[in-house]
Amino acid sequence: MKTINIKRVYDSKESDGTYRVLIDRLWPRGIKKTDLSIDEWNKEIAPSPKLRIWFDHKKERFEDFSKLYIEELKLKKEEVERLRNIATKQPLTLLFGAKDLEINHAVVVKEFLLNR
Repeated sequence: MKTINIKRVYDSKESDGTYRVLIDRLWPRGIKKTDLSIDEWNKEIAPSPKLRIWFDHKKERFEDFSKLYIEELKLKKEEVERLRNIATKQPLTLLFGAKDLEINHAVVVKEFLLNR
């Protein structure tokens, strides 16, 4: 498998030679679609609205959020396999809008793609 990166969408608007996937269900605030270089916007791989709202990016909920989100990812086999296949052919960048670089769903997706 090639490299899988995670980057904040606000810090990485330009193409960087990787396959760039926005993995948020909602479009990031303050960014025009024409200003963001992405190969795809994958809403399906994002956490369910119910889980995202419950998590609310609270550090104390991240462990439970991760477990619940992994269960959701297990149900999205086709999308997960498709992203894995992309990552075997070229570097993949998962883009997200959250502020925290360590407590977000992209961390969970990256770990899931690499280790399952």
